[in-house]
Amino acid sequence: MNLELIRNSITSDINPILSNNDGTKLSSVLIIIFEDSPKILMIKKPITMKHHGGEIAFPGGKISNDDEDLLDTAIRETLEETGIKVKRDEVIGQLKPVTTLNSGFTILPFICILDEIKNLTPNSEVDEFLEIPLMPFLQTLAEDSDPEHNSIQEMHELRFKNHIIWGASARMLKQITAKLKINE
Repeated sequence: MNLELIRNSITSDINPILSNNDGTKLSSVLIIIFEDSPKILMIKKPITMKHHGGEIAFPGGKISNDDEDLLDTAIRETLEETGIKVKRDEVIGQLKPVTTLNSGFTILPFICILDEIKNLTPNSEVDEFLEIPLMPFLQTLAEDSDPEHNSIQEMHELRFKNHIIWGASARMLKQITAKLKINE
């Protein structure tokens, strides 16, 4: 599947504002898909981080008072964590919000497609960058394989090399597999 087919499948309206009625902390991430043979960028967080230490995630974080909306948050956090400058008009869609179970965040995921990424520059919140071939990665999706977090209905797990991707990130990736009609 090439970038154009992916773009056509996942482009959606963007509404970067969530009402915070459930008391969770608002945050957002940017899912970056890049290159002709599509890859997806993920980060491994340092084990020493207070929230989600050692986990594989997308660039992103909590909304700040200086952010106009959650899209601003995703773009700002991506720049801080990766050095990638993404413009608002490069963001092609968003997924449904995902809530973390342990840390109390509601995350609004945005998606952008870039021709390439280069000169990745990690900040202190990034231990490692993972440039993952998209289609083989999405095909590793396993249902109900997260027994430690079985208090919700959607428990998923994906694998890349020796990394296991689970929790909120896996639920976001499950939404992408549905949009791309993978494993159907």
